[in-house]
Amino acid sequence: MATHALHGGTRRRIRLDEHLPTDHRLSTVYRVGAGLMGLALLAFGILGLTNNIGFFDTGGDQVVGLNTNGALSVLSICVGVLLIVGMVIGGNVASTLNMTLGILFILNGFLNLGLLETDYNFLAFKIQNVLFSFVVGLLLMTFGMYGRVGSALPHDNPYWRARHPDSAAAEQRARALSAPPPAANPRPPDGAG
Repeated sequence: MATHALHGGTRRRIRLDEHLPTDHRLSTVYRVGAGLMGLALLAFGILGLTNNIGFFDTGGDQVVGLNTNGALSVLSICVGVLLIVGMVIGGNVASTLNMTLGILFILNGFLNLGLLETDYNFLAFKIQNVLFSFVVGLLLMTFGMYGRVGSALPHDNPYWRARHPDSAAAEQRARALSAPPPAANPRPPDGAG
């Protein structure tokens, strides 16, 4: 049997900053990822709607090599707009939105993989749509997790500081102690002034 050591004290809850600076490099990555994927989905949805395809038609109409119908086009437009809104907001919102939608895209790929060639395939998915769903999901998750997860995050990373508050405070104290004191204002020479 394994024994577990009991740790006294209270557990600290990780609290991430809700706002990263707008020029922070992480926020830029989250925004670019959300924007690129949002524009691609928006374009796919608009192209699908311009073909006057039936809403739940499963006849095999294609747009840019992917099967589509009216329902999939409208869904793509909605998700694309949501990603573009995440791009505009940026920061942790864009990161969390990217990760969440990435997971949903991957789950959607698996679900529709199981529904191929059945009567329940109301989004008219074919294997290329499933693969596209997997690729978009992985890209969104990668953009969303960039700089948030990993074993070697730099110590100036806000997520590393949130997960290691004691170490971050110790590093900040060490930097404050090792910083040179501010230069004193020189006295003006006698007779000047």
